[in-house]
Amino acid sequence: MGTRTVDETGAETETETGAGTANANRTANGTGTEFEHDETAAEAAGATGGTGTEPGTGEAPGAEEGERAENASGVGQGAAAVVSAALGVVSLTGSWLGTVAAARETLVGQLGTSADAGVATQVKEVYGDAWQTSALWGGLFALTALIVGAVVLARPAFGTPGRTVQAPWTKSVAWAGVSLGVIGLLLAVLKYTDVLLGLPAAG
Repeated sequence: MGTRTVDETGAETETETGAGTANANRTANGTGTEFEHDETAAEAAGATGGTGTEPGTGEAPGAEEGERAENASGVGQGAAAVVSAALGVVSLTGSWLGTVAAARETLVGQLGTSADAGVATQVKEVYGDAWQTSALWGGLFALTALIVGAVVLARPAFGTPGRTVQAPWTKSVAWAGVSLGVIGLLLAVLKYTDVLLGLPAAG
Protein backbone atom coordinates (compact mmCIF):
# COMPACT_ATOMS: atom_id res chain seq x y z
CA MET A 1 0.00 0.00 0.00
CA GLY A 2 2.89 2.48 0.76
CA THR A 3 4.96 1.44 -2.24
CA ARG A 4 5.04 3.80 -5.25
CA THR A 5 5.16 2.49 -8.70
CA VAL A 6 7.60 3.54 -11.36
CA ASP A 7 4.93 5.51 -13.23
CA GLU A 8 4.01 7.59 -10.19
CA THR A 9 7.67 8.40 -9.47
CA GLY A 10 8.25 9.50 -13.08
CA ALA A 11 5.16 11.69 -13.07
CA GLU A 12 6.26 13.49 -9.90
CA THR A 13 9.73 14.02 -11.34
CA GLU A 14 8.31 15.51 -14.52
CA THR A 15 5.99 17.80 -12.51
CA GLU A 16 8.83 19.13 -10.35
CA THR A 17 11.01 19.64 -13.41
CA GLY A 18 8.24 21.56 -15.22
CA ALA A 19 7.64 23.77 -12.19
CA GLY A 20 11.32 24.62 -11.92
CA THR A 21 11.50 25.49 -15.59
CA ALA A 22 8.48 27.79 -15.26
CA ASN A 23 10.03 29.56 -12.28
CA ALA A 24 13.27 29.99 -14.18
CA ASN A 25 11.36 31.47 -17.13
CA ARG A 26 9.52 33.89 -14.85
CA THR A 27 12.79 34.98 -13.27
CA ALA A 28 14.41 35.50 -16.65
CA ASN A 29 11.44 37.45 -17.94
CA GLY A 30 11.35 39.62 -14.85
CA THR A 31 15.06 40.39 -15.08
CA GLY A 32 14.76 41.26 -18.79
CA THR A 33 11.94 43.68 -18.04
CA GLU A 34 14.07 45.45 -15.44
CA PHE A 35 16.91 45.75 -17.96
CA GLU A 36 14.51 47.20 -20.51
CA HIS A 37 13.30 49.80 -18.00
CA ASP A 38 16.89 50.76 -17.16
CA GLU A 39 17.81 51.14 -20.85
CA THR A 40 14.73 53.31 -21.48
CA ALA A 41 15.64 55.59 -18.56
CA ALA A 42 19.22 55.87 -19.81
CA GLU A 43 18.01 56.85 -23.29
CA ALA A 44 15.70 59.50 -21.82
CA ALA A 45 18.56 60.92 -19.76
CA GLY A 46 20.79 61.04 -22.84
CA ALA A 47 18.13 62.90 -24.86
CA THR A 48 17.96 65.65 -22.25
CA GLY A 49 21.73 65.89 -21.86
CA GLY A 50 21.58 64.43 -18.34
CA THR A 51 21.88 67.92 -16.83
CA GLY A 52 18.26 69.03 -16.50
CA THR A 53 18.31 71.11 -19.67
CA GLU A 54 15.57 71.31 -22.28
CA PRO A 55 15.07 68.10 -24.35
CA GLY A 56 17.05 67.96 -27.56
CA THR A 57 18.70 71.38 -27.19
CA GLY A 58 21.74 70.67 -25.04
CA GLU A 59 21.81 74.35 -24.00
CA ALA A 60 21.63 75.66 -20.46
CA PRO A 61 18.89 78.15 -19.45
CA GLY A 62 21.59 80.79 -18.95
CA ALA A 63 22.44 80.72 -22.67
CA GLU A 64 18.91 81.83 -23.57
CA GLU A 65 19.06 84.64 -21.03
CA GLY A 66 22.40 85.78 -22.44
CA GLU A 67 20.94 85.84 -25.94
CA ARG A 68 18.04 87.99 -24.77
CA ALA A 69 20.45 90.42 -23.10
CA GLU A 70 22.46 90.69 -26.32
CA ASN A 71 19.29 91.39 -28.33
CA ALA A 72 18.29 94.12 -25.89
CA SER A 73 21.76 95.62 -26.12
CA GLY A 74 21.53 95.61 -29.93
CA VAL A 75 18.17 97.42 -29.81
CA GLY A 76 19.62 100.06 -27.48
CA GLN A 77 22.60 100.62 -29.74
CA GLY A 78 20.35 101.01 -32.78
CA ALA A 79 18.20 103.58 -30.98
CA ALA A 80 21.29 105.52 -29.88
CA ALA A 81 22.60 105.55 -33.46
CA VAL A 82 19.30 107.02 -34.71
CA VAL A 83 19.40 109.67 -31.96
CA SER A 84 22.95 110.58 -32.98
CA ALA A 85 21.96 111.07 -36.61
CA ALA A 86 18.89 113.11 -35.61
CA LEU A 87 20.98 115.40 -33.39
CA GLY A 88 23.43 115.88 -36.26
CA VAL A 89 20.61 117.01 -38.54
CA VAL A 90 19.28 119.39 -35.87
CA SER A 91 22.73 120.95 -35.46
CA LEU A 92 22.71 121.88 -39.16
CA THR A 93 19.08 122.94 -39.58
CA GLY A 94 18.51 124.58 -36.20
CA SER A 95 16.17 123.86 -33.30
CA TRP A 96 13.35 125.70 -31.57
CA LEU A 97 15.57 125.98 -28.51
CA GLY A 98 18.27 127.78 -30.49
CA THR A 99 15.66 130.00 -32.16
CA VAL A 100 14.17 131.07 -28.83
CA ALA A 101 17.63 131.71 -27.38
CA ALA A 102 18.60 133.87 -30.37
CA ALA A 103 15.34 135.85 -30.17
CA ARG A 104 15.88 136.40 -26.47
CA GLU A 105 19.41 137.64 -27.10
CA THR A 106 18.06 140.05 -29.73
CA LEU A 107 15.54 141.44 -27.23
CA VAL A 108 18.23 141.82 -24.58
CA GLY A 109 20.42 143.69 -27.09
CA GLN A 110 17.60 146.04 -28.00
CA LEU A 111 16.84 146.79 -24.37
CA GLY A 112 20.46 147.25 -23.44
CA THR A 113 21.46 149.51 -26.33
CA SER A 114 20.82 153.20 -26.02
CA ALA A 115 19.22 155.14 -28.81
CA ASP A 116 22.30 157.27 -29.36
CA ALA A 117 24.68 154.28 -29.64
CA GLY A 118 26.73 153.90 -32.78
CA VAL A 119 25.65 151.76 -35.69
CA ALA A 120 28.40 149.19 -35.14
CA THR A 121 27.38 148.80 -31.51
CA GLN A 122 23.73 148.38 -32.35
CA VAL A 123 24.48 145.80 -35.02
CA LYS A 124 26.65 143.79 -32.67
CA GLU A 125 24.25 143.92 -29.73
CA VAL A 126 21.07 143.26 -31.70
CA TYR A 127 22.29 140.87 -34.42
CA GLY A 128 25.84 139.71 -33.70
CA ASP A 129 25.14 138.28 -30.23
CA ALA A 130 21.97 136.55 -31.44
CA TRP A 131 23.81 134.87 -34.30
CA GLN A 132 26.54 133.71 -31.96
CA THR A 133 23.89 132.29 -29.64
CA SER A 134 22.42 130.29 -32.54
CA ALA A 135 25.89 129.03 -33.43
CA LEU A 136 26.51 128.06 -29.80
CA TRP A 137 23.35 125.96 -29.57
CA GLY A 138 24.06 124.36 -32.93
CA GLY A 139 27.54 123.46 -31.72
CA LEU A 140 26.11 121.86 -28.55
CA PHE A 141 23.76 119.66 -30.60
CA ALA A 142 26.61 118.74 -32.95
CA LEU A 143 28.91 117.84 -30.07
CA THR A 144 26.21 115.67 -28.50
CA ALA A 145 25.63 113.88 -31.81
CA LEU A 146 29.36 113.28 -32.15
CA ILE A 147 29.70 111.83 -28.65
CA VAL A 148 26.64 109.56 -28.91
CA GLY A 149 27.71 108.22 -32.31
CA ALA A 150 31.25 107.55 -31.09
CA VAL A 151 29.94 105.67 -28.05
CA VAL A 152 27.76 103.46 -30.27
CA LEU A 153 30.69 102.63 -32.54
CA ALA A 154 32.98 101.85 -29.60
CA ARG A 155 30.41 99.75 -27.71
CA PRO A 156 31.29 96.33 -29.27
CA ALA A 157 34.88 96.67 -28.05
CA PHE A 158 33.61 96.50 -24.45
CA GLY A 159 31.20 93.59 -24.99
CA THR A 160 31.69 89.84 -24.79
CA PRO A 161 34.71 88.77 -26.88
CA GLY A 162 33.85 86.73 -29.95
CA ARG A 163 30.24 87.91 -30.13
CA THR A 164 29.07 90.56 -32.59
CA VAL A 165 25.74 92.05 -31.49
CA GLN A 166 25.85 95.23 -33.60
CA ALA A 167 23.91 95.16 -36.84
CA PRO A 168 25.46 96.70 -39.99
CA TRP A 169 22.74 99.34 -40.24
CA THR A 170 23.53 100.44 -36.70
CA LYS A 171 27.13 101.16 -37.68
CA SER A 172 26.01 103.03 -40.80
CA VAL A 173 23.58 105.27 -38.90
CA ALA A 174 26.13 105.86 -36.15
CA TRP A 175 28.76 106.89 -38.69
CA ALA A 176 26.20 109.25 -40.25
CA GLY A 177 25.61 110.82 -36.83
CA VAL A 178 29.34 111.22 -36.24
CA SER A 179 29.86 112.79 -39.67
CA LEU A 180 26.97 115.24 -39.24
CA GLY A 181 28.22 116.08 -35.77
CA VAL A 182 31.69 116.90 -37.05
CA ILE A 183 30.30 119.10 -39.85
CA GLY A 184 27.87 120.87 -37.52
CA LEU A 185 30.56 121.47 -34.92
CA LEU A 186 32.94 122.89 -37.51
CA LEU A 187 30.31 125.25 -38.91
CA ALA A 188 29.30 126.38 -35.42
CA VAL A 189 32.89 127.24 -34.53
CA LEU A 190 33.38 129.15 -37.78
CA LYS A 191 30.18 131.14 -37.26
CA TYR A 192 30.81 131.84 -33.59
CA THR A 193 34.26 133.27 -34.40
CA ASP A 194 32.82 135.30 -37.33
CA VAL A 195 35.05 133.50 -39.79
CA LEU A 196 31.92 132.36 -41.63
CA LEU A 197 29.17 134.90 -42.33
CA GLY A 198 30.67 137.55 -40.08
CA LEU A 199 29.01 140.85 -39.21
CA PRO A 200 28.94 143.40 -42.01
CA ALA A 201 31.13 146.42 -41.60
CA ALA A 202 29.14 149.40 -40.32
CA GLY A 203 30.21 152.58 -42.07
